[in-house]
Amino acid sequence: MPWKQGYTISNETTLADSDLRWPDGNRLCFGITVDLSVARGPDGIRVADIQRPDAFFALNDGLEQVLLVLRKHGFLATFAVPAVMARIYAPILRQLAAEGHEIAASGFRHEDVSTLGREDEAARIAATTEILTEAIGRRPDGWYSMPRQGDPFAGGTISPNTIDLLIDAGYAWFGNGLADDIPYYWVTDFATERAMLALPYYYHFDDQFFLMFPPKGTGLEHADSLFRNWRAEFDAQYKRGRHFSMTLHPQGSGWCNRAEVLDRFLTHARGFPGLWNPTGTECARYWQQTYPAGTYLALEPSIWVDYPGSLS
Repeated sequence: MPWKQGYTISNETTLADSDLRWPDGNRLCFGITVDLSVARGPDGIRVADIQRPDAFFALNDGLEQVLLVLRKHGFLATFAVPAVMARIYAPILRQLAAEGHEIAASGFRHEDVSTLGREDEAARIAATTEILTEAIGRRPDGWYSMPRQGDPFAGGTISPNTIDLLIDAGYAWFGNGLADDIPYYWVTDFATERAMLALPYYYHFDDQFFLMFPPKGTGLEHADSLFRNWRAEFDAQYKRGRHFSMTLHPQGSGWCNRAEVLDRFLTHARGFPGLWNPTGTECARYWQQTYPAGTYLALEPSIWVDYPGSLS
């Protein structure tokens, strides 16, 4: 399955369902990411964003409601945290880590880095790593570049240098890859097969795209649609034995009846045997050991042809 270089970012051939194995004979990998960013635009988190009432709610009652549901069902999550929030909320992050959750990086300010120069972006990655390490007592292994609240794009933003810089900085995995529904290797150089493991993300597993429009409290939010989508996608992935990865925002799923929607969905999921619920690093380590790039990275020449005037 050749992919267009620079578009779906890998020429790797995916694994067939019959070749996919999860630890201890489990049927499905069930990953949960909780995005703690309150950035609302490409500049990333500003002082005004942190001072907004919905940001205060997200890091207080909203987060607590999400945690209550996760605890009730015994699920662990990976929390994506921008560096500028890490020092402010260090006690909360240490509490999450003590409960078994993982803390991963989500940029310096969760800003758009697509136009940054290489040195500037490298400096921000280094600063993010240092700040998070100081805040939680260990360096983060994973990095996210997920969509921000209100962004029109579903995939987040990276630069042409991001993945190479993360490899140079010692990161083990990237948290929101769009090219497959299981972990895969994001290739940055086809000649040398330099690559980084990416964990799957897709926007319709992300609560914000169902709960943002219209705003909460209008009585018109789409929480029931979110539940139906989560359930349908989970059932389909379970049948195939692949990977289900959901993304939660405390300002979304921690609000009123939406926490009940999350509770209903996790109750549904817990009714299925053989769920493996790793943190991001646990999943990445298993994949790198079981499906190492040296053996399973199968690159083929791209069949893509760009034609004059093409808008693709």
